[in-house]
Amino acid sequence: MLDLQGYGFSLLEGTVLTVESALASLVLAVVLGMLGALAKLARARVPRGVAELYTTIIRGVPDLVLMLLVFFGGQLLVNQIAPMLGYEDYVDVSPFTAGVGTIGFIYGAYMTETFRGAILAVPTGQLEAGYAFGMSPGQVFRRILLPQTIRHAIPGFGNNWLVLLKTTALLSVLGLDDLLRKASLAAGATREPFTFYAAAALVYLLLTSISTVLLVWAERRYNIAYARPAHAV
Repeated sequence: MLDLQGYGFSLLEGTVLTVESALASLVLAVVLGMLGALAKLARARVPRGVAELYTTIIRGVPDLVLMLLVFFGGQLLVNQIAPMLGYEDYVDVSPFTAGVGTIGFIYGAYMTETFRGAILAVPTGQLEAGYAFGMSPGQVFRRILLPQTIRHAIPGFGNNWLVLLKTTALLSVLGLDDLLRKASLAAGATREPFTFYAAAALVYLLLTSISTVLLVWAERRYNIAYARPAHAV
């Protein structure tokens, strides 16, 4: 049993902030991923080119480097633009905002490929059949494309979420009081690094395990309609 020496509540606060930052990053990543997928599947060259450049850059630059670029470079850019808009005070970009923005931006590229593959997995004949029955583009999207896209996207989405959740540990580099930073501060104060880093590892393992259970449930839920009925003996 790990003796947290009174730092249990501090680790709990860090865990809550870690989950909040992961969920906020996920929302941004899903939005960017869907936009990126639609851009890659567009007929026009410009959106396809922008989306291709976006995914190429993300896959070629380490996450930590991007995070530091956004945190320091973004803060510099904001403070250069602010005076032009009539705001003279210094704008301090919070580690949470910079971290969430960076992680969401990074995993938006991976979600782009996940959603693109999921959309391509839907038979075009079904979409054409929907139009033939007189459905509007919105109805075809809601009733045919979206449900099947979700079904095909869940495995890749789940993998991206699990990696994203663990990537939030990098936010401690920016000074965010997440789980890892709380564990690091407690380790420094008590000089027992193994205890608190082991505690942090167990919390991450718990979070990913809960996520895996929920993802398996979601995958089964969306596959019910496609399950083959058992043959009578």
